Amino acid sequence: MPIIKPRVLKGFRDFLPDAEITRSSLVKKLEQVFSLFGFVPIDTPVLEYADILLGKGGGETDKQVYRFLDHGDRDIAMRFDLTVPFARFMAEHVEELYLPFRRYHIAKVWRGENTQRGRYREFMQCDFDIVGTDSSSADADILLTAAKAMIVLDVGEFSLRINHRALFNRFLARIGALDKSAEILRTVDKLEKIGFENTLEKLSKLVGLELAADILSFIKKEDSFEATLEKMISFCNKNDVYAQSAKSRLLEIMECVAATGFDNRIVLDPSITRGLDYYTGMVVETSLGALPEIGSVCSGGRYDELASLYTERKMPGVGASIGLDRLIAALETIGKINDSVISTQVLIMNQEKGNAESIAISELHALAAHLRDAGFSCEVFPEEKKTLAQYTYAERKHIPLALFANSAKGPYNLRILAQRKNIECLDFDSLCESIRSSLNVKT
Repeated sequence: MPIIKPRVLKGFRDFLPDAEITRSSLVKKLEQVFSLFGFVPIDTPVLEYADILLGKGGGETDKQVYRFLDHGDRDIAMRFDLTVPFARFMAEHVEELYLPFRRYHIAKVWRGENTQRGRYREFMQCDFDIVGTDSSSADADILLTAAKAMIVLDVGEFSLRINHRALFNRFLARIGALDKSAEILRTVDKLEKIGFENTLEKLSKLVGLELAADILSFIKKEDSFEATLEKMISFCNKNDVYAQSAKSRLLEIMECVAATGFDNRIVLDPSITRGLDYYTGMVVETSLGALPEIGSVCSGGRYDELASLYTERKMPGVGASIGLDRLIAALETIGKINDSVISTQVLIMNQEKGNAESIAISELHALAAHLRDAGFSCEVFPEEKKTLAQYTYAERKHIPLALFANSAKGPYNLRILAQRKNIECLDFDSLCESIRSSLNVKT
């Protein structure tokens, strides 16, 4: 049988241990943040009927969906985000749940899009949503959760750039371009990627040069939240109740956020529209101060009508998603990822037979069990090999400590590998104390 060449599809990746440990560590931190805000975990299938997913994220997104006929000739697709399956989930299980419902979902999604730094065809999203309430409090909680997550993940300086879809739509209604809102929103959403001139050109093809210039004036940030909001309102009809309602909502959100001291993280940015069609209210994108060019690492908004595609029951929702792969790429670029990830703290050395200090492998496993009971991660080297070979293994796996034992009960010789320093320990208690001290672990 010929050897098959090992390879992965473009836009897909294998994760070696260090990378996967880093990712798992970040996920655990996010789970803790989500729990602090009362979110509970759920899961949904990778595959859905195609009509569940298609037509919910916009025409461009539909082109990126992985879609095929299964063995039963059913038209199915792989989820392209976690929000649309969540809307289906809520419609199907609402009677088993409680409202408002706060969920988080951390899982892989798939889009057949062009790959670039931090953007792949298979990637992990970390979603958090509140469904069953249309309130400024819920909107604010999504912003506060995102801000807390950025702080816990130690991303450095960041800002949450927010906007309100209704203000943009009411402005488009005033200039007679509401019928082209989907195309205009998706064009404006690419402003930072394609630049001012290219955006102006694309908008001009949709609405003409004069209105394109008006749109670009509307989405320009002013010096403060208040000044930007007043400018946006001035571009709408003076007595437009929808615009005034959007203004009130943004002010209420900011009042809640300001009460927690996070208002300095919020920027009102009229250019933030989010390209997905299902957003109806507040939208948000998160930018890193040290690396703004990488784009948003946490995005979302309010989607009051999405669940109505699957049920007649009204279930307004708001949520956001952290793109974990893009975030990791950003953290690596700005030096916030530790290259030396420790999985095993202590390597118990398996000395060659004939060595006066060698002991039975069963005693080494007994010692390992005692160390694990004491809270230390450890492993027994499985084969009798030269000490240098075991040291090399420990170095490649970033194991900081090596342990030589005359018996399971001691005495012991603990070696701090980076310092090439040995510590003699007479009994198990002194061994544990020396390990804690070496790892800077508090008792």
